[in-house]
Amino acid sequence: MKKGKFTTDQIARILKEFDQGKSVEDISREHGVSRASFYKWRQRYGGMEASDLKKIKELEEENARLKRMYTNLAMELDVAKHIIEKKL
Repeated sequence: MKKGKFTTDQIARILKEFDQGKSVEDISREHGVSRASFYKWRQRYGGMEASDLKKIKELEEENARLKRMYTNLAMELDVAKHIIEKKL
């Protein structure tokens, strides 16, 4: 999974700046973040504190890891079934 340019603390700070009345254009220019990324962050993390963001990011990483593990195990099971069927 691609590592983001911004930490959870930075994302929380940027979103708070918007909540305090700063415009999206100013935030985009100042922090070098695209408008699309900003709106995606706002949709996903709006109203959360930095600690909440950190927990969510950790859970998303764990979820991705578990999905990869499941996929690998499912592939191994398919291969094992295929081998067993050929032997019978």
